[in-house]
Amino acid sequence: MTVTTEAPIPAGTPLLGSMLDLKRDALGTFLRARETHGDVVKFLAGPPGLRRTMYGLFSAEAAQQVLATESANFRKDNYFYEVLRSTFGNGLLTSQDDTYMRQRRLIQPLFTPRGIRAYDTAITGEAAATAEGWRGQDVVDVAEEMERFTLRAVARILFGADIDTAVPAVRRFFPEISETSLRRAYGAGIVKPTWPTPRNRRFDSACEELYAVCDTLIAERRAADEPGGDLLGLLIKARTEDGETLSPDEIRDQVLVFLLAGHETTSTSLTFALHLLGRNPDAQKRMHEEIDAVLTEGRPPQAGDLDRMPYTERVIKEAMRLYPAAAATGRQAVADTEVDGVHIPAGSDVTVSAYVTHRDPAYWPDPMRFDPDRFLPEAEQSRHRYAWMPFGGGPRACIGAQFAMLESVLGLAVLLQAYEVEAVDDREIATAFGITMRPAEPVRLRLTPRS
Repeated sequence: MTVTTEAPIPAGTPLLGSMLDLKRDALGTFLRARETHGDVVKFLAGPPGLRRTMYGLFSAEAAQQVLATESANFRKDNYFYEVLRSTFGNGLLTSQDDTYMRQRRLIQPLFTPRGIRAYDTAITGEAAATAEGWRGQDVVDVAEEMERFTLRAVARILFGADIDTAVPAVRRFFPEISETSLRRAYGAGIVKPTWPTPRNRRFDSACEELYAVCDTLIAERRAADEPGGDLLGLLIKARTEDGETLSPDEIRDQVLVFLLAGHETTSTSLTFALHLLGRNPDAQKRMHEEIDAVLTEGRPPQAGDLDRMPYTERVIKEAMRLYPAAAATGRQAVADTEVDGVHIPAGSDVTVSAYVTHRDPAYWPDPMRFDPDRFLPEAEQSRHRYAWMPFGGGPRACIGAQFAMLESVLGLAVLLQAYEVEAVDDREIATAFGITMRPAEPVRLRLTPRS
């Protein structure tokens, strides 16, 4: 008979437990906890009376249990998702049960492989504009550049001709919204969202401004004879077999989620792919050879080229392994259960962390080494399915995973077609973890134009 044990607890501080460690560096705290205490760790965060308990579950087997095999027992009912719902509405990222299934039925047809591949021209057009904007520059901060590129690409796909209305609003208001959401999620409810603090007032104002821009665009499209063929138009026209549609508020919620997930995550993947290539000239040489062989006479890549650029795809996958934008995912246990031999009480918050699992030497020998060939087909088949999970897994796996890969591979191909890159800072880049993981400092690359 298996003996269920209790999870070890990191020391933290007597008054606040691990709260300060999690606020300062959640991912580093998770990584150190696994290295010190094992695959299941119990974190206590906050002062007495407001203290929250959260279990870090770091093995691939635990991730599969939470996200797939026992997904019904692990719901998005924790405090972090309460914060996200209050910020981004009840879209695919946060909705549950019948609401989620209804939204998924309406939106899934918009993300068929054929539909996604139709976005290739918008992606490569924005990537080419980015590459052209680098002309004459010796060094660029690719973190800033990739954030701009991916936002413009996803906004063009979402809003079409209305891109210049949407992009400035997102660039202005998203940072405040993301930062405050993170503080609330890890603040154990100490500062109430309704208190009129300066940060809360800035947050409320940013949300109101961003919502107003989205609502105006949605109302104008709904009033038009033809709402358009971009993603916003398709959301407005979406119908189930029973004739159900998305309400204006539901459309706004989906738009906000697509803006968040469609640009912040891919920006992180591309930023670190470029940085890693800039530190690994042999890998960059292999990628240049592949691009030159496929994209003859300098033509832009198309969706149909993806299968002919397997090494470029492996570079993206390895960047996502080392720096997964969706670095941690939370749930709440409905009933008592056991994970990796450890008792998890009903009502407990749990977190699985792709960042930690992706760096576990049990699945990834020499895990800090950059090696795209880890994703050769035979290597992928030999690993646990959840050893690599940048898009989550199970019934709540990211609906935009294929779009993210298309945007990443095509964008990287366009940029490396035009330049050789060298990392100015030949070291691991510090990261920050908010709603998604991103660089915490400039990521500088030295550029050499290619003929």
